[in-house]
Amino acid sequence: MHESDILIIGSGAAGLTAALNLAERFKVTVLAKGALNEGATAWAQGGIAAVLEPGDTFESHIEDTMIAGAGLNDRDTVEFVVENAPAAIERLEKLGVPFNHERDALHLTREGGHSHRRIVHVNDATGWAVQEALLNAARAHPNITLVPDMVVVDLATSRHETRYSGAGNVWGVYAFNRASNAVELFTARATILATGGAGRTYLFSTAPRGATGDGIAMAWRAGCRISNMEFMQFHPTCLYNLEVKNFLITEAVRGEGGQLKIPGTGHRFMPDFDPRAELAPRDVVARAIDHEIKRLGLDYVHLDISHQPPEFVREHFPNIYEKLIGLGIDMTRQPIPVVPAQHYTCGGVVIDRAGRTDLPHLYAAGEVSQSGLHGANRLASNSLLECFVFGEAAAADITANWGDLAPPPAIRPWDESRVTHSDEEVVIKQNWTEIRRFMWNYVGIVRSTKRLERAAHRIQMLREEVNDYYGHFRVTPDLIELRNLLESADLIVRSALHRKESRGLHYTIDYPETLPDAIDTVLVP
Repeated sequence: MHESDILIIGSGAAGLTAALNLAERFKVTVLAKGALNEGATAWAQGGIAAVLEPGDTFESHIEDTMIAGAGLNDRDTVEFVVENAPAAIERLEKLGVPFNHERDALHLTREGGHSHRRIVHVNDATGWAVQEALLNAARAHPNITLVPDMVVVDLATSRHETRYSGAGNVWGVYAFNRASNAVELFTARATILATGGAGRTYLFSTAPRGATGDGIAMAWRAGCRISNMEFMQFHPTCLYNLEVKNFLITEAVRGEGGQLKIPGTGHRFMPDFDPRAELAPRDVVARAIDHEIKRLGLDYVHLDISHQPPEFVREHFPNIYEKLIGLGIDMTRQPIPVVPAQHYTCGGVVIDRAGRTDLPHLYAAGEVSQSGLHGANRLASNSLLECFVFGEAAAADITANWGDLAPPPAIRPWDESRVTHSDEEVVIKQNWTEIRRFMWNYVGIVRSTKRLERAAHRIQMLREEVNDYYGHFRVTPDLIELRNLLESADLIVRSALHRKESRGLHYTIDYPETLPDAIDTVLVP
Protein backbone atom coordinates (compact mmCIF):
# COMPACT_ATOMS: atom_id res chain seq x y z
CA MET A 1 0.00 0.00 0.00
CA HIS A 2 1.20 3.51 -0.89
CA GLU A 3 -0.04 6.66 0.81
CA SER A 4 0.42 10.32 -0.16
CA ASP A 5 -1.41 13.60 0.38
CA ILE A 6 -2.69 13.83 -3.17
CA LEU A 7 -2.86 11.22 -5.92
CA ILE A 8 -2.94 12.21 -9.58
CA ILE A 9 -3.81 9.71 -12.32
CA GLY A 10 -2.15 10.82 -15.55
CA SER A 11 1.16 12.53 -16.35
CA GLY A 12 0.07 14.88 -19.15
CA ALA A 13 -0.57 18.62 -19.13
CA ALA A 14 -3.50 18.55 -16.68
CA GLY A 15 -1.94 16.10 -14.21
CA LEU A 16 1.50 17.70 -14.09
CA THR A 17 0.08 21.24 -13.88
CA ALA A 18 -1.95 20.17 -10.84
CA ALA A 19 1.07 18.37 -9.35
CA LEU A 20 3.39 21.37 -9.68
CA ASN A 21 0.80 23.68 -8.12
CA LEU A 22 0.21 21.31 -5.18
CA ALA A 23 3.80 20.25 -4.50
CA GLU A 24 4.74 23.48 -2.73
CA ARG A 25 2.66 22.30 0.24
CA PHE A 26 1.86 18.62 -0.21
CA LYS A 27 3.32 15.22 -1.05
CA VAL A 28 2.02 14.31 -4.51
CA THR A 29 2.10 10.96 -6.32
CA VAL A 30 1.55 10.90 -10.09
CA LEU A 31 0.69 7.57 -11.74
CA ALA A 32 1.28 7.09 -15.48
CA LYS A 33 -0.19 4.18 -17.41
CA GLY A 34 2.95 3.67 -19.47
CA ALA A 35 6.00 5.90 -19.87
CA LEU A 36 5.66 9.35 -18.29
CA ASN A 37 5.52 11.09 -21.69
CA GLU A 38 3.23 8.66 -23.51
CA GLY A 39 -0.06 10.54 -23.11
CA ALA A 40 -1.93 12.77 -25.55
CA THR A 41 -0.15 15.98 -24.48
CA ALA A 42 3.11 14.98 -26.18
CA TRP A 43 1.20 14.28 -29.40
CA ALA A 44 -0.37 17.75 -29.66
CA GLN A 45 1.04 19.45 -32.77
CA GLY A 46 -1.00 22.64 -33.05
CA GLY A 47 -0.60 24.87 -30.03
CA ILE A 48 -2.39 26.78 -27.28
CA ALA A 49 -5.03 29.45 -27.87
CA ALA A 50 -4.75 32.76 -26.00
CA VAL A 51 -5.62 36.40 -26.64
CA LEU A 52 -2.21 38.01 -27.22
CA GLU A 53 -2.50 39.83 -30.56
CA PRO A 54 -3.24 43.59 -30.65
CA GLY A 55 -6.89 43.99 -31.69
CA ASP A 56 -7.90 40.56 -30.40
CA THR A 57 -10.21 40.45 -27.35
CA PHE A 58 -11.40 37.98 -24.73
CA GLU A 59 -14.92 38.54 -26.07
CA SER A 60 -13.82 37.45 -29.55
CA HIS A 61 -12.15 34.24 -28.24
CA ILE A 62 -15.27 33.52 -26.15
CA GLU A 63 -17.56 34.00 -29.16
CA ASP A 64 -15.37 31.78 -31.40
CA THR A 65 -15.49 29.05 -28.72
CA MET A 66 -19.30 29.35 -28.37
CA ILE A 67 -19.86 29.29 -32.14
CA ALA A 68 -17.67 26.19 -32.58
CA GLY A 69 -19.46 24.55 -29.64
CA ALA A 70 -22.84 25.12 -31.30
CA GLY A 71 -24.14 27.01 -28.27
CA LEU A 72 -23.86 24.07 -25.90
CA ASN A 73 -20.91 25.55 -24.01
CA ASP A 74 -21.31 26.94 -20.50
CA ARG A 75 -20.56 30.63 -21.06
CA ASP A 76 -19.24 31.23 -17.52
CA THR A 77 -16.75 28.38 -17.96
CA VAL A 78 -15.67 29.66 -21.38
CA GLU A 79 -15.06 33.12 -19.90
CA PHE A 80 -13.12 31.61 -16.98
CA VAL A 81 -10.80 29.62 -19.27
CA VAL A 82 -10.28 32.33 -21.92
CA GLU A 83 -9.50 35.01 -19.33
CA ASN A 84 -6.93 32.76 -17.64
CA ALA A 85 -5.19 31.84 -20.93
CA PRO A 86 -2.55 34.60 -21.16
CA ALA A 87 -1.38 33.92 -17.59
CA ALA A 88 -1.11 30.18 -18.39
CA ILE A 89 1.14 30.97 -21.39
CA GLU A 90 3.28 33.22 -19.20
CA ARG A 91 3.78 30.42 -16.63
CA LEU A 92 4.74 27.95 -19.38
CA GLU A 93 7.35 30.40 -20.69
CA LYS A 94 8.79 30.63 -17.16
CA LEU A 95 9.00 26.81 -17.10
CA GLY A 96 11.13 27.03 -20.22
CA VAL A 97 8.71 26.16 -23.05
CA PRO A 98 10.51 27.62 -26.12
CA PHE A 99 7.52 29.14 -27.94
CA ASN A 100 8.22 30.49 -31.43
CA HIS A 101 8.88 34.23 -31.56
CA GLU A 102 8.72 36.75 -34.38
CA ARG A 103 10.85 39.81 -33.67
CA ASP A 104 10.17 40.56 -29.97
CA ALA A 105 6.72 38.98 -29.70
CA LEU A 106 5.33 35.44 -29.61
CA HIS A 107 4.60 34.12 -33.10
CA LEU A 108 0.88 33.49 -33.39
CA THR A 109 -0.74 31.25 -35.98
CA ARG A 110 -4.41 30.89 -36.86
CA GLU A 111 -6.56 27.75 -36.93
CA GLY A 112 -10.07 26.85 -38.04
CA GLY A 113 -12.89 28.63 -36.20
CA HIS A 114 -10.63 31.40 -34.82
CA SER A 115 -11.28 34.98 -35.93
CA HIS A 116 -7.72 36.10 -35.03
CA ARG A 117 -4.18 34.75 -34.91
CA ARG A 118 -3.97 33.54 -31.31
CA ILE A 119 -2.22 30.15 -31.34
CA VAL A 120 1.16 30.11 -29.58
CA HIS A 121 3.26 27.16 -30.70
CA VAL A 122 6.64 25.46 -30.79
CA ASN A 123 6.94 24.78 -34.52
CA ASP A 124 4.51 21.90 -35.12
CA ALA A 125 5.35 19.99 -31.93
CA THR A 126 3.97 22.19 -29.15
CA GLY A 127 2.72 19.33 -27.00
CA TRP A 128 6.10 17.62 -26.92
CA ALA A 129 7.84 20.83 -25.75
CA VAL A 130 5.16 21.44 -23.08
CA GLN A 131 5.34 17.83 -21.87
CA GLU A 132 9.14 18.00 -21.55
CA ALA A 133 9.07 21.28 -19.62
CA LEU A 134 6.41 20.05 -17.19
CA LEU A 135 8.13 16.69 -16.71
CA ASN A 136 11.52 18.28 -16.06
CA ALA A 137 9.98 20.55 -13.43
CA ALA A 138 8.10 17.63 -11.82
CA ARG A 139 11.21 15.41 -11.77
CA ALA A 140 13.16 18.16 -10.06
CA HIS A 141 10.57 18.67 -7.31
CA PRO A 142 11.26 16.75 -4.08
CA ASN A 143 7.54 16.54 -3.18
CA ILE A 144 6.48 14.86 -6.45
CA THR A 145 6.79 11.09 -6.93
CA LEU A 146 6.36 9.98 -10.55
CA VAL A 147 5.38 6.32 -11.01
CA PRO A 148 5.28 4.94 -14.58
CA ASP A 149 3.72 1.67 -15.80
CA MET A 150 0.75 1.67 -13.40
CA VAL A 151 -2.55 0.68 -15.04
CA VAL A 152 -5.38 1.82 -12.79
CA VAL A 153 -8.12 -0.79 -12.34
CA ASP A 154 -10.71 1.15 -10.33
CA LEU A 155 -11.21 3.93 -7.82
CA ALA A 156 -11.00 2.91 -4.16
CA THR A 157 -14.18 4.30 -2.57
CA SER A 158 -16.13 4.09 0.67
CA ARG A 159 -17.36 0.68 -0.51
CA HIS A 160 -13.79 -0.59 -0.18
CA GLU A 161 -13.30 0.60 3.39
CA THR A 162 -12.53 -2.13 5.94
CA ARG A 163 -15.73 -0.98 7.62
CA TYR A 164 -18.05 -0.74 4.58
CA SER A 165 -19.68 2.63 3.95
CA GLY A 166 -22.00 3.97 1.27
CA ALA A 167 -20.74 7.55 1.67
CA GLY A 168 -19.20 7.67 -1.83
CA ASN A 169 -15.85 9.14 -0.82
CA VAL A 170 -12.91 8.44 -3.12
CA TRP A 171 -9.76 7.41 -1.22
CA GLY A 172 -7.42 6.58 -4.10
CA VAL A 173 -7.08 3.75 -6.63
CA TYR A 174 -6.20 0.12 -7.19
CA ALA A 175 -3.51 -0.05 -9.89
CA PHE A 176 -1.83 -2.91 -11.75
CA ASN A 177 1.96 -2.64 -11.59
CA ARG A 178 3.36 -3.83 -14.94
CA ALA A 179 6.75 -4.51 -13.34
CA SER A 180 5.49 -6.81 -10.56
CA ASN A 181 2.31 -8.08 -12.29
CA ALA A 182 0.40 -7.32 -9.09
CA VAL A 183 -2.40 -4.92 -8.13
CA GLU A 184 -1.35 -2.30 -5.57
CA LEU A 185 -3.36 0.17 -3.50
CA PHE A 186 -2.61 3.92 -3.61
CA THR A 187 -4.48 6.09 -1.10
CA ALA A 188 -4.71 9.86 -0.65
CA ARG A 189 -6.91 12.58 0.79
CA ALA A 190 -7.70 13.84 -2.73
CA THR A 191 -7.51 12.12 -6.13
CA ILE A 192 -7.35 13.94 -9.47
CA LEU A 193 -8.30 12.14 -12.70
CA ALA A 194 -6.21 13.45 -15.61
CA THR A 195 -6.44 10.31 -17.73
CA GLY A 196 -7.34 11.78 -21.12
CA GLY A 197 -10.06 10.70 -23.52
CA ALA A 198 -11.61 7.61 -25.08
CA GLY A 199 -10.34 7.88 -28.65
CA ARG A 200 -9.27 4.25 -28.92
CA THR A 201 -12.89 3.15 -28.95
CA TYR A 202 -12.57 3.93 -32.68
CA LEU A 203 -10.75 2.06 -35.43
CA PHE A 204 -9.05 5.21 -36.76
CA SER A 205 -7.85 7.63 -34.10
CA THR A 206 -5.05 10.14 -33.61
CA ALA A 207 -5.13 9.38 -29.87
CA PRO A 208 -2.26 7.52 -28.19
CA ARG A 209 -2.56 3.77 -27.59
CA GLY A 210 -3.60 4.28 -23.96
CA ALA A 211 -6.64 6.50 -24.66
CA THR A 212 -9.18 3.86 -23.66
CA GLY A 213 -11.49 6.03 -21.55
CA ASP A 214 -10.12 4.69 -18.25
CA GLY A 215 -10.94 7.70 -16.07
CA ILE A 216 -14.39 8.15 -17.57
CA ALA A 217 -15.26 4.46 -17.08
CA MET A 218 -13.87 4.33 -13.51
CA ALA A 219 -15.69 7.49 -12.47
CA TRP A 220 -18.96 6.16 -13.95
CA ARG A 221 -18.62 2.84 -12.10
CA ALA A 222 -17.92 4.73 -8.86
CA GLY A 223 -21.03 6.91 -9.21
CA CYS A 224 -20.13 10.08 -11.17
CA ARG A 225 -22.38 11.60 -13.80
CA ILE A 226 -21.03 11.52 -17.36
CA SER A 227 -22.02 14.15 -19.91
CA ASN A 228 -21.99 14.80 -23.69
CA MET A 229 -20.18 11.61 -24.75
CA GLU A 230 -21.89 11.73 -28.15
CA PHE A 231 -19.60 14.61 -29.12
CA MET A 232 -16.55 12.81 -30.46
CA GLN A 233 -14.37 15.13 -32.50
CA PHE A 234 -12.94 13.74 -35.70
CA HIS A 235 -9.82 15.51 -36.90
CA PRO A 236 -10.31 16.15 -40.60
CA THR A 237 -6.72 15.49 -41.64
CA CYS A 238 -4.96 12.33 -40.49
CA LEU A 239 -2.28 11.01 -42.87
CA TYR A 240 -3.60 8.17 -45.03
CA ASN A 241 -0.83 5.60 -45.04
CA LEU A 242 -1.25 1.86 -44.59
CA GLU A 243 2.11 1.54 -42.80
CA VAL A 244 1.89 4.58 -40.51
CA LYS A 245 -1.17 4.78 -38.30
CA ASN A 246 -2.41 7.85 -36.41
CA PHE A 247 -0.07 10.52 -37.82
CA LEU A 248 -1.86 13.84 -37.60
CA ILE A 249 -1.47 16.66 -40.11
CA THR A 250 -2.05 19.69 -37.90
CA GLU A 251 -4.87 22.13 -38.54
CA ALA A 252 -2.23 24.86 -38.83
CA VAL A 253 -1.40 23.53 -42.34
CA ARG A 254 -4.86 24.74 -43.37
CA GLY A 255 -4.38 27.86 -41.24
CA GLU A 256 -1.30 28.72 -43.31
CA GLY A 257 -3.05 28.25 -46.66
CA GLY A 258 -3.37 24.47 -47.20
CA GLN A 259 -6.26 23.50 -49.52
CA LEU A 260 -8.38 20.35 -49.63
CA LYS A 261 -8.72 18.87 -53.10
CA ILE A 262 -10.20 15.86 -54.89
CA PRO A 263 -7.44 13.46 -56.09
CA GLY A 264 -7.37 13.24 -59.88
CA THR A 265 -9.39 16.36 -60.66
CA GLY A 266 -7.67 18.73 -58.21
CA HIS A 267 -11.04 20.36 -57.45
CA ARG A 268 -10.91 22.42 -54.24
CA PHE A 269 -14.16 21.34 -52.57
CA MET A 270 -14.40 23.12 -49.19
CA PRO A 271 -15.89 26.34 -50.66
CA ASP A 272 -18.77 24.13 -51.92
CA PHE A 273 -19.67 23.33 -48.30
CA ASP A 274 -18.89 26.47 -46.27
CA PRO A 275 -17.90 30.09 -47.02
CA ARG A 276 -15.04 29.74 -44.50
CA ALA A 277 -13.63 26.95 -46.71
CA GLU A 278 -10.65 25.16 -45.08
CA LEU A 279 -10.91 27.40 -42.00
CA ALA A 280 -14.40 26.19 -41.08
CA PRO A 281 -14.66 24.38 -37.70
CA ARG A 282 -13.49 20.78 -37.60
CA ASP A 283 -16.93 19.16 -37.61
CA VAL A 284 -17.82 20.93 -40.87
CA VAL A 285 -14.51 20.02 -42.54
CA ALA A 286 -14.58 16.38 -41.35
CA ARG A 287 -18.16 15.91 -42.61
CA ALA A 288 -17.29 17.47 -45.97
CA ILE A 289 -14.31 15.12 -46.42
CA ASP A 290 -16.41 12.13 -45.29
CA HIS A 291 -19.11 13.16 -47.79
CA GLU A 292 -16.68 13.40 -50.72
CA ILE A 293 -14.91 10.13 -49.84
CA LYS A 294 -18.25 8.25 -49.69
CA ARG A 295 -19.75 10.02 -52.74
CA LEU A 296 -16.77 9.31 -54.98
CA GLY A 297 -15.63 6.00 -53.45
CA LEU A 298 -12.23 7.44 -52.49
CA ASP A 299 -9.75 6.18 -49.92
CA TYR A 300 -8.61 9.73 -49.11
CA VAL A 301 -8.58 13.36 -50.25
CA HIS A 302 -5.58 15.64 -50.81
CA LEU A 303 -4.32 18.42 -48.55
CA ASP A 304 -2.14 20.70 -50.68
CA ILE A 305 0.16 23.47 -49.42
CA SER A 306 2.65 23.18 -52.30
CA HIS A 307 1.66 26.64 -53.63
CA GLN A 308 3.45 28.21 -50.64
CA PRO A 309 7.24 28.83 -50.85
CA PRO A 310 9.20 25.66 -49.93
CA GLU A 311 11.22 27.42 -47.21
CA PHE A 312 7.96 28.71 -45.63
CA VAL A 313 6.55 25.15 -45.47
CA ARG A 314 9.76 23.64 -44.08
CA GLU A 315 10.14 26.40 -41.47
CA HIS A 316 6.53 26.19 -40.23
CA PHE A 317 6.14 22.39 -40.30
CA PRO A 318 9.60 20.84 -39.82
CA ASN A 319 8.41 17.65 -38.07
CA ILE A 320 5.61 16.95 -40.54
CA TYR A 321 7.96 17.70 -43.47
CA GLU A 322 10.61 15.26 -42.14
CA LYS A 323 8.05 12.53 -41.43
CA LEU A 324 6.51 12.80 -44.91
CA ILE A 325 9.89 12.94 -46.69
CA GLY A 326 10.69 9.63 -44.98
CA LEU A 327 7.50 8.22 -46.55
CA GLY A 328 8.33 9.56 -50.02
CA ILE A 329 6.03 12.61 -49.91
CA ASP A 330 7.53 16.08 -50.40
CA MET A 331 4.81 18.42 -49.09
CA THR A 332 6.56 21.42 -50.68
CA ARG A 333 5.82 19.90 -54.12
CA GLN A 334 3.12 17.24 -53.60
CA PRO A 335 -0.29 17.03 -51.94
CA ILE A 336 -0.69 14.98 -48.73
CA PRO A 337 -3.26 12.11 -48.70
CA VAL A 338 -5.55 12.58 -45.68
CA VAL A 339 -8.64 11.04 -44.03
CA PRO A 340 -10.64 12.03 -40.94
CA ALA A 341 -9.85 10.17 -37.69
CA GLN A 342 -11.23 10.32 -34.16
CA HIS A 343 -9.28 13.03 -32.39
CA TYR A 344 -10.84 14.35 -29.19
CA THR A 345 -13.46 13.40 -26.58
CA CYS A 346 -15.54 16.51 -25.88
CA GLY A 347 -17.68 14.80 -23.21
CA GLY A 348 -16.61 13.17 -19.97
CA VAL A 349 -16.87 13.32 -16.19
CA VAL A 350 -19.04 16.25 -15.06
CA ILE A 351 -16.98 18.84 -13.15
CA ASP A 352 -17.50 22.35 -11.80
CA ARG A 353 -15.13 25.29 -12.24
CA ALA A 354 -12.97 24.02 -9.37
CA GLY A 355 -12.54 20.63 -11.08
CA ARG A 356 -14.77 18.90 -8.51
CA THR A 357 -16.72 15.80 -9.58
CA ASP A 358 -19.91 14.46 -7.97
CA LEU A 359 -17.91 12.33 -5.52
CA PRO A 360 -16.18 13.79 -2.43
CA HIS A 361 -12.37 13.91 -2.65
CA LEU A 362 -12.41 13.27 -6.44
CA TYR A 363 -11.40 15.90 -9.02
CA ALA A 364 -10.91 15.75 -12.78
CA ALA A 365 -9.15 17.95 -15.36
CA GLY A 366 -8.47 17.87 -19.09
CA GLU A 367 -9.95 15.57 -21.72
CA VAL A 368 -11.39 13.13 -19.15
CA SER A 369 -13.78 15.86 -17.97
CA GLN A 370 -16.82 17.75 -19.23
CA SER A 371 -16.28 21.25 -17.87
CA GLY A 372 -18.65 23.15 -20.18
CA LEU A 373 -15.78 24.63 -22.20
CA HIS A 374 -16.14 22.73 -25.48
CA GLY A 375 -19.88 22.27 -25.88
CA ALA A 376 -20.81 20.28 -28.99
CA ASN A 377 -17.41 20.77 -30.67
CA ARG A 378 -13.99 21.80 -29.35
CA LEU A 379 -12.43 24.90 -30.89
CA ALA A 380 -8.89 24.21 -32.12
CA SER A 381 -6.11 24.62 -29.52
CA ASN A 382 -8.48 25.07 -26.58
CA SER A 383 -7.64 21.58 -25.29
CA LEU A 384 -4.16 22.11 -23.83
CA LEU A 385 -5.46 25.41 -22.48
CA GLU A 386 -8.22 23.58 -20.58
CA CYS A 387 -5.60 21.29 -19.03
CA PHE A 388 -3.58 24.18 -17.61
CA VAL A 389 -6.54 26.20 -16.32
CA PHE A 390 -8.39 23.28 -14.70
CA GLY A 391 -5.22 21.57 -13.43
CA GLU A 392 -4.52 24.79 -11.56
CA ALA A 393 -8.16 25.24 -10.48
CA ALA A 394 -8.31 21.74 -8.96
CA ALA A 395 -5.02 22.35 -7.13
CA ALA A 396 -6.29 25.69 -5.79
CA ASP A 397 -9.52 24.12 -4.50
CA ILE A 398 -7.70 21.25 -2.78
CA THR A 399 -5.31 23.72 -1.14
CA ALA A 400 -8.12 26.03 0.00
CA ASN A 401 -10.16 23.16 1.47
CA TRP A 402 -7.34 20.98 2.80
CA GLY A 403 -8.59 21.21 6.38
CA ASP A 404 -11.92 19.66 5.33
CA LEU A 405 -10.35 16.68 3.53
CA ALA A 406 -10.21 13.78 5.96
CA PRO A 407 -7.30 11.31 5.80
CA PRO A 408 -8.17 7.96 4.21
CA PRO A 409 -9.54 5.24 6.51
CA ALA A 410 -8.35 1.62 6.34
CA ILE A 411 -9.02 0.29 2.80
CA ARG A 412 -9.24 -3.41 1.93
CA PRO A 413 -6.33 -4.72 -0.19
CA TRP A 414 -7.01 -6.10 -3.66
CA ASP A 415 -8.44 -9.62 -3.48
CA GLU A 416 -7.78 -12.12 -6.25
CA SER A 417 -8.08 -15.27 -4.19
CA ARG A 418 -11.04 -16.54 -6.24
CA VAL A 419 -9.68 -16.00 -9.75
CA THR A 420 -7.12 -17.76 -11.94
CA HIS A 421 -4.73 -16.87 -14.76
CA SER A 422 -6.41 -16.74 -18.16
CA ASP A 423 -5.43 -19.03 -21.00
CA GLU A 424 -7.77 -17.24 -23.44
CA GLU A 425 -6.07 -13.91 -24.23
CA VAL A 426 -7.43 -14.21 -27.79
CA VAL A 427 -10.88 -13.29 -26.39
CA ILE A 428 -9.57 -9.86 -25.37
CA LYS A 429 -8.02 -9.15 -28.77
CA GLN A 430 -11.15 -10.27 -30.61
CA ASN A 431 -13.46 -8.10 -28.49
CA TRP A 432 -11.15 -5.08 -28.65
CA THR A 433 -11.08 -5.26 -32.49
CA GLU A 434 -14.84 -5.77 -32.69
CA ILE A 435 -15.62 -2.72 -30.53
CA ARG A 436 -13.37 -0.41 -32.53
CA ARG A 437 -14.74 -1.60 -35.86
CA PHE A 438 -18.47 -1.29 -35.05
CA MET A 439 -17.90 2.07 -33.35
CA TRP A 440 -16.21 3.34 -36.54
CA ASN A 441 -18.92 1.94 -38.84
CA TYR A 442 -22.02 2.68 -36.72
CA VAL A 443 -21.09 5.60 -34.43
CA GLY A 444 -18.81 7.63 -36.72
CA ILE A 445 -18.99 11.06 -38.36
CA VAL A 446 -22.52 10.55 -39.79
CA ARG A 447 -24.99 8.51 -37.69
CA SER A 448 -28.47 7.02 -37.85
CA THR A 449 -30.76 5.58 -35.18
CA LYS A 450 -30.61 2.14 -36.81
CA ARG A 451 -26.80 2.11 -36.79
CA LEU A 452 -26.70 3.29 -33.17
CA GLU A 453 -29.15 0.56 -32.14
CA ARG A 454 -26.97 -2.03 -33.86
CA ALA A 455 -23.99 -0.78 -31.87
CA ALA A 456 -26.02 -0.87 -28.63
CA HIS A 457 -27.03 -4.48 -29.31
CA ARG A 458 -23.42 -5.55 -29.82
CA ILE A 459 -22.32 -3.75 -26.65
CA GLN A 460 -24.97 -5.64 -24.67
CA MET A 461 -23.70 -8.99 -25.98
CA LEU A 462 -20.06 -8.12 -25.34
CA ARG A 463 -20.79 -6.81 -21.83
CA GLU A 464 -21.90 -10.27 -20.66
CA GLU A 465 -18.78 -11.84 -22.13
CA VAL A 466 -16.37 -9.23 -20.70
CA ASN A 467 -18.00 -9.23 -17.23
CA ASP A 468 -17.82 -13.03 -17.12
CA TYR A 469 -14.16 -12.91 -18.15
CA TYR A 470 -13.34 -10.17 -15.61
CA GLY A 471 -15.04 -12.16 -12.84
CA HIS A 472 -13.06 -15.35 -13.48
CA PHE A 473 -9.53 -14.28 -14.38
CA ARG A 474 -6.73 -12.18 -12.92
CA VAL A 475 -6.56 -8.70 -14.34
CA THR A 476 -4.04 -7.78 -17.03
CA PRO A 477 -3.48 -4.36 -18.66
CA ASP A 478 -5.32 -5.56 -21.77
CA LEU A 479 -8.32 -6.77 -19.78
CA ILE A 480 -8.48 -3.52 -17.78
CA GLU A 481 -8.44 -1.52 -21.02
CA LEU A 482 -11.03 -3.73 -22.72
CA ARG A 483 -13.42 -3.29 -19.80
CA ASN A 484 -13.00 0.50 -19.95
CA LEU A 485 -13.22 0.59 -23.72
CA LEU A 486 -16.55 -1.22 -23.64
CA GLU A 487 -17.89 1.07 -20.88
CA SER A 488 -16.84 4.13 -22.89
CA ALA A 489 -18.44 2.78 -26.07
CA ASP A 490 -21.68 2.19 -24.15
CA LEU A 491 -21.67 5.75 -22.78
CA ILE A 492 -21.07 7.17 -26.28
CA VAL A 493 -23.89 5.14 -27.86
CA ARG A 494 -26.37 5.83 -25.05
CA SER A 495 -25.66 9.56 -25.28
CA ALA A 496 -25.97 9.55 -29.09
CA LEU A 497 -29.32 7.73 -28.96
CA HIS A 498 -30.59 10.23 -26.39
CA ARG A 499 -29.94 13.30 -28.59
CA LYS A 500 -32.82 13.77 -31.05
CA GLU A 501 -31.16 16.51 -33.12
CA SER A 502 -27.97 17.24 -35.04
CA ARG A 503 -25.65 19.62 -33.23
CA GLY A 504 -21.92 20.19 -33.59
CA LEU A 505 -20.10 16.87 -33.79
CA HIS A 506 -23.26 14.78 -33.47
CA TYR A 507 -24.82 14.51 -36.91
CA THR A 508 -27.66 12.04 -37.50
CA ILE A 509 -29.58 11.59 -40.73
CA ASP A 510 -32.77 10.84 -38.74
CA TYR A 511 -32.75 14.22 -36.95
CA PRO A 512 -30.87 16.62 -39.28
CA GLU A 513 -32.29 19.80 -37.67
CA THR A 514 -30.86 21.59 -34.63
CA LEU A 515 -33.36 22.15 -31.81
CA PRO A 516 -33.85 25.72 -30.50
CA ASP A 517 -32.57 24.91 -26.99
CA ALA A 518 -29.06 23.59 -26.36
CA ILE A 519 -29.24 21.00 -23.57
CA ASP A 520 -26.42 18.80 -22.25
CA THR A 521 -26.83 15.04 -22.34
CA VAL A 522 -26.25 13.89 -18.75
CA LEU A 523 -26.11 10.19 -17.87
CA VAL A 524 -26.71 9.35 -14.20
CA PRO A 525 -25.35 6.02 -12.82
